[in-house]
Amino acid sequence: MIILDTHAWIWWLTESPKLSKKAIETIQNNTIIGITAISCWELSMLVAKNRIELSMDVQIWMSLAFQHPKAKLLPLTPEIAVLSTRLPGEFHGDPADRLIVASSLLHKVPLISKDEKIKRWGYLPVIW
Repeated sequence: MIILDTHAWIWWLTESPKLSKKAIETIQNNTIIGITAISCWELSMLVAKNRIELSMDVQIWMSLAFQHPKAKLLPLTPEIAVLSTRLPGEFHGDPADRLIVASSLLHKVPLISKDEKIKRWGYLPVIW
């Protein structure tokens, strides 16, 4: 399994050229693609704030997204919530990023993300 950051999830399903070859290969070589529950909220907020536009209603988009045979919704558990507040080193304060990273750490899997802050943090394998 791997986990996708919110932007990587959108790019994967829309077949965006913004995904790197390495990210695409990693996705193709994994049978489970983890999507965190917080990514559903983050995507909804991006749409609500007109920061991105989907070709359909966001709820329909997500419903269809989770019909993909590889996509697995990862719940927000108490362990992930607590871990997100105890990340080692200096991690920035964005709650969505903290929960996505904590999910990757808890599941012991890499994260596909273009987020430079997460990559520089250095405590998690990040593919981009």
